[in-house]
Amino acid sequence: MDNHKPPVGQALLAAAMLLPGLVHAETAPERGAISVKYLDYKEDQPGLDRIRVHAPSVAIMAPVAGEWSIAASVTMDDVSGASPRYHTAVSGASRMDDLRKAGDVTVTRYLPHGTVSVGAAFSTEHDYRSRVLSLQTTIDSDDKNTTWALGLGGSDDDINPVNLIVTNESRQTVSVLAGVTRVFTPVDIGQLTYTHSSGHGYYSDPYKLVDKRPRDRNQDTLLMQWNHRFVDADATGRFSYRYYRDSYGIRAHTLSAEWVQSLADGWTVTPSLRLYSQRAADFYFDPVYDVNLGAPFPPGYVFGGPAYTSADQRLSAFGAATAGIKIAKQLGKDWNVDLKLERYEQRGAWRVFGDGSPGLAPLRATSLQIGFTRLW
Repeated sequence: MDNHKPPVGQALLAAAMLLPGLVHAETAPERGAISVKYLDYKEDQPGLDRIRVHAPSVAIMAPVAGEWSIAASVTMDDVSGASPRYHTAVSGASRMDDLRKAGDVTVTRYLPHGTVSVGAAFSTEHDYRSRVLSLQTTIDSDDKNTTWALGLGGSDDDINPVNLIVTNESRQTVSVLAGVTRVFTPVDIGQLTYTHSSGHGYYSDPYKLVDKRPRDRNQDTLLMQWNHRFVDADATGRFSYRYYRDSYGIRAHTLSAEWVQSLADGWTVTPSLRLYSQRAADFYFDPVYDVNLGAPFPPGYVFGGPAYTSADQRLSAFGAATAGIKIAKQLGKDWNVDLKLERYEQRGAWRVFGDGSPGLAPLRATSLQIGFTRLW
């Protein structure tokens, strides 16, 4: 569980519990599909080239007997680079080189007025292993204009960092989801989703100095999405707002927009913009250090004391913006190719609804993804 990575089990569980966009399939797919994608991700800050990720993936979906479908995917993340041990200190950066393997499978049964899906996922690397199970059902109204969704999921993570700060640690998380999707007009569709997660276990980052976090974490997420079809422009606008809060004291807002523009000869161009703002965790401390102990210890730090504390930049108060563009081309009726480029930047001064955390270097990231999809 290297210190640049998000909680793997939590990420897998969120993906397993997520509603499948605003378009709900009411009947089993008639054709199968296979997708191959490759992601190149690079993260940096002034004076430090941080993380580089190369991630090929394969996803496949197949209809079965006209009433079922099976979907599965496999991903390999080749991760290398450096990450600060506290705040954004270049001198405190630690090197890493890891290979993470992840996969998932979902089986869906299509009913006259809804679906039932069962999913499983896993992720494994040299110091971290996660297993996820999920169950989700959807129920359609008689006129097919409204769909309700309910979901339940759980993850079990094993944590064994190579520095032996802890051994045989674990973390368990249970999540519940409730959502509704509504077709309002022939060109408008909206979705509201609420997710609650409750976890217990080891949440501290063993690769960061002076990092001690509570062993319980509750998280709530409210997601609102709206799609509108602009018929005259042959385009679709996708808009969403996400509110997040947790028991660490973090409060976060995400506003995103995409414009899907159809062009001649099977081309599609999709520019996107995402804005994010976050309040710091209650136990995050700014880069002001104890006068006797010095960096990275906060003022009044007591070795082995019970106080929670963290110098992890991800728990600070900041704002961020992501700009992207996706270009896709339909090659005949069976093939599709797409290319997606995104640029992310994070700064404390960009936080809205309050002040950002001071004394941190900007964090930047660039991702490039290319994909091919084949229907059969």
